[in-house]
Amino acid sequence: MPTERFQFTGEGGHQLAAALDLPERKPTAYALFAHCFTCGKDVLAAKRIATALAAKGIAVLRFDFTGLGSSEGDFANSTFSSNVADLVRAADHLRETRQAPTILIGHSLGGAAILAAAGQVPEARAVVTIAAPSDPAHVTNFFKDRIEDIRKHGEVEVALAGRPFRIKREFLDDIAEHGLMAHVAKLHKALLIMHSPTDDTVGIDNATQIFVAAKHPKSFVSLAGADHLLSGKRDAAYVAGVITAWSERYIDVAAAEPTADPGEAPRHVVVRETRASKFQQTVSMGPHQMLADEPTAAGGQDSGPGPYDFVLAGLGACTSMTMRMYADRKSLPLERVTVTLQHSKIHAEDCAECETKVGMLDQIDRVITIEGALDADQRQRLMEIADKCPVHRTLTSEVRIVTKAAD
Repeated sequence: MPTERFQFTGEGGHQLAAALDLPERKPTAYALFAHCFTCGKDVLAAKRIATALAAKGIAVLRFDFTGLGSSEGDFANSTFSSNVADLVRAADHLRETRQAPTILIGHSLGGAAILAAAGQVPEARAVVTIAAPSDPAHVTNFFKDRIEDIRKHGEVEVALAGRPFRIKREFLDDIAEHGLMAHVAKLHKALLIMHSPTDDTVGIDNATQIFVAAKHPKSFVSLAGADHLLSGKRDAAYVAGVITAWSERYIDVAAAEPTADPGEAPRHVVVRETRASKFQQTVSMGPHQMLADEPTAAGGQDSGPGPYDFVLAGLGACTSMTMRMYADRKSLPLERVTVTLQHSKIHAEDCAECETKVGMLDQIDRVITIEGALDADQRQRLMEIADKCPVHRTLTSEVRIVTKAAD
């Protein structure tokens, strides 16, 4: 995914470093992402979620709060209120240069900040919190043994995630004044709360309090097995997938590309390296976008299906569609078709019906489950029709692939 890096002016007049992750085509929507406390825009969770959302057509702006990452200013002078103000400035920048964000996403304390800022971003229709505390003051648990020193001396250096940060008395006073549940109660936007039941940094009870305080429409998704920082690649990909599917109900999705008419020429499939990892690719098919990758055992990140997975998916989809078309045309009581496929290599000498007798051959095992009140003859005919699907015919016939260099 292409990423634009730039700066915009924060509430305190400092230049804040930002990254805008863009889809290959016109974005279907814009989102604003707020990272966790003392993290940065390039923390793994933020970067992975933003990249995955961009692959699904949603542009994502992430930025470093004051004094963090590549942004100007002194972290010690920042407060929860200043972070909220910077989020509003980020939304203003998107509105002025691109399009106002319709989706607001916040991770950990960033989730609390997003909830506090949401009312000041009128175009936002969908709000997402990930492992967010119900009270911003929750972050003081990270340095609770130094709170008395901070109040006594006005400013103290504390260790957070192995790094030194200076915390001022003003930070404590500011964060204690925020009644976040009041913002949640009058949110008037769709809310998605995502939280791991085993989060030992911000407990699941925080999600319960936010959910109870919020008005409908509201949803909760359990991130079972995930840690607080979403360090697992699959967890970040799952979060992005859920956000994409859920948000479509509440936002006006702009058409990335007109849907092809059945009579038009086949649309192009474009595959391009993301360079975010060794094998990761973006796959664009008309208005549809997804990631391709290799499993971790093969040196990839497993952030998307592998090349053979796509081949199997094409055959499986074509098989099911062809059987459905035949059943509907013949008025057969077919309820559902499920196709399970697996690719493997076999010794040619083990295939009695194959012409090749030396070396290894590709084998695709296809198991078809047919549901419905069909008799034996109808089931047999449907199994015969499965072999007539166009992709099956392509894979079992001579295929000519013409390769040339782009101009």
